[in-house]
Amino acid sequence: MPKRQKQNSDHAHKHNTPTIDNEAISQHLEALLTPAVFAQQKYYKQLGLRDRILNLSLMVAAVLTLLWRQVPGIQELNRLLAREGLLWCPVTKVAQQSLSERFLVFPSELFERVFKDLLPQLQRNWQQRLRRPLPDSEKSSTA
Repeated sequence: MPKRQKQNSDHAHKHNTPTIDNEAISQHLEALLTPAVFAQQKYYKQLGLRDRILNLSLMVAAVLTLLWRQVPGIQELNRLLAREGLLWCPVTKVAQQSLSERFLVFPSELFERVFKDLLPQLQRNWQQRLRRPLPDSEKSSTA
């Protein structure tokens, strides 16, 4: 009987589908990020970028959706954008090539500035979380 070759799991076909959308998390992300995104609008225009369809707000939503919902690529991201929208952005139909090219030329410093604007709020939230009293269910399990 011939020996069977070992399969390399790295070459196995993986089923890449984005995770489902959670409305509560989407709303929290929108409330958290909207002020930071709008704070960068002036800088966005100073860079000479026009307020087109694939603007700062949509690009931030696209990157967050790629990471949070584990979207496998730009093609699937484009399908999500056309079918259900991304986080706070409504359904928008754009060519996949346009979205791909926009990711290549979009200044990463804009994402960095949005993140840096967000850091103080995240730190405040973390400090409040540490000061929050434990629920009764947690108190009994830690005692």
